[in-house]
Amino acid sequence: MRTRTTITALAATAFLLLTGCDDTTSPTDPAPPNNTQGTGTGVGSPAPAPNSKPSSAQLPSFVGTGLQSAQDRAQELGFYSLTSHDALDRGRNQVSDRNWKVCSQNPPPGKHSTDTSIDFGTVKLEENCPAKDTSGGAPSAGGKMPDATGKSVKAVRQALDASTSLTVEDALPEGRMILVESNWEVCAQEPAPGTVLTGQPVTLTAVKFGETCP
Repeated sequence: MRTRTTITALAATAFLLLTGCDDTTSPTDPAPPNNTQGTGTGVGSPAPAPNSKPSSAQLPSFVGTGLQSAQDRAQELGFYSLTSHDALDRGRNQVSDRNWKVCSQNPPPGKHSTDTSIDFGTVKLEENCPAKDTSGGAPSAGGKMPDATGKSVKAVRQALDASTSLTVEDALPEGRMILVESNWEVCAQEPAPGTVLTGQPVTLTAVKFGETCP
């Protein structure tokens, strides 16, 4: 009997000690007040009014810089609407910006609104910039056969109506397959430039850029 009484007393003492050490908030305790009058940006603070008027900034010349560096710097200045194109009019995409350099830009250097769209004319790092950038997008055929000579097969395809039947052949005897069309330069075409296109097929012969047409 004495042992049972001792155990009961010890259990009661342990219970009192545990409940005395529990300082967590009870589910029935009132929630702390929500201070909505603070001056910070926490919960309850009014959101700042958006600036609806675009700012302006000085746009420098990026000619001669790497495309990635030009884009990074333009964004630092607040210009975020950025595009680029192949200045050699081959229709290539700038997949890895670090492999391209800037030859031209539109608009030119000067003070512009930061919502202005900036387009960079580019070539690969190992290439020379053209004397004049006449690209900036595929030319429109306007219902007539464009002059394809010297252009990339890809650029010519983009200039034609999507429904046009187009055959491309290797101008050299090797009979190679034209796989990456932006790497092939047109040597000859049928029909001739200026011919009104009424659905007739178009045929091109081409060599790789850097090769000589026969």
